[in-house]
Amino acid sequence: MPAIVTRGLTKKFGDLVAVDHIDLEIEEGELFGLLGPNGAGKTTFIHMLSTILPPTEGTAKVAGSDIREGADSIRAAIGIVFQDPSLDNRLTGRENLDFHGRMYGLTKEQRDERISKVLELVGLKDRADSLVETYSSGMKRRLEMARGLMHRPKILFLDEPTLGLDAQTRRSIWDYIRMLNDIENVTIILTTHYIEEADYLCNRVAIIDHGKIVALDKPGALKDRLKGDVVSINISDPEKYLSIFRKSKLVKGAKIVDGTLYLQVSSGERAIPKLIDLANKHGGQVHTVSLSRPTLEDVFIHYTGRAIREEAPSNQARIARIAKAHGLR
Repeated sequence: MPAIVTRGLTKKFGDLVAVDHIDLEIEEGELFGLLGPNGAGKTTFIHMLSTILPPTEGTAKVAGSDIREGADSIRAAIGIVFQDPSLDNRLTGRENLDFHGRMYGLTKEQRDERISKVLELVGLKDRADSLVETYSSGMKRRLEMARGLMHRPKILFLDEPTLGLDAQTRRSIWDYIRMLNDIENVTIILTTHYIEEADYLCNRVAIIDHGKIVALDKPGALKDRLKGDVVSINISDPEKYLSIFRKSKLVKGAKIVDGTLYLQVSSGERAIPKLIDLANKHGGQVHTVSLSRPTLEDVFIHYTGRAIREEAPSNQARIARIAKAHGLR
């Protein structure tokens, strides 16, 4: 039985459609990624699955229970690591975990056994009795993951788990996430806007943009869809040369992102000299050119027409205002 099934799941805030008719199945034990820019609808989507927000339309089952009717069963079956910090810095790591266990009705014996286990899993056993205010950002994130596992959930939601962490700490967190998925045999749904995070961690990735899933598959399969190499060309008047390159038999696809031309070709090394010659024939001056195998960012560009790092400030501000009005921030 799938861990999560959604059918037409939709959330609207006034005339803003934050999540737009998502159909999705996530298998038990999967490490599943939702990849998209800030404001794409990732957090709203998992807030509906975790019964924090009611859907506007559609249905979903989480751990076998309907999100509209089985909130208590779902909340007992899931753990959540929120995007914003939610630990009590005035308590020790052990006390934070003990409080969480009490909230879920664990006996003292169960709490003691589980605290010891999850602290060992996330490498914090030697800091169990230190105040959380003395923890580094990475240690706090690991403690939050430990807390989410205290009651042995079937499903763990990680909302941007490495946001704001440095590259070295992020890598460390990735290893802990993989280990938790393996050792605890817990289904993990991870939201992220980091391309490399989704690529490194996830069994499958759903690319989400403007509330819609635009592509879904294993990371390798998503990249294979582009079939070939990606040539990036920085050239004067890219709009003019977009039209020229699109007419070339060498080019399977072409887009402009941040003023740079991205060309999908069969054999990049052989194509680059011919592409430069083509530009020169039309009076173009190529400033830089680079060649790469397709990445998940190339996949994102292919399906959305822009890089994942791009954001629409006005839309982001609007989403923030709506979220605040609904008590979500």
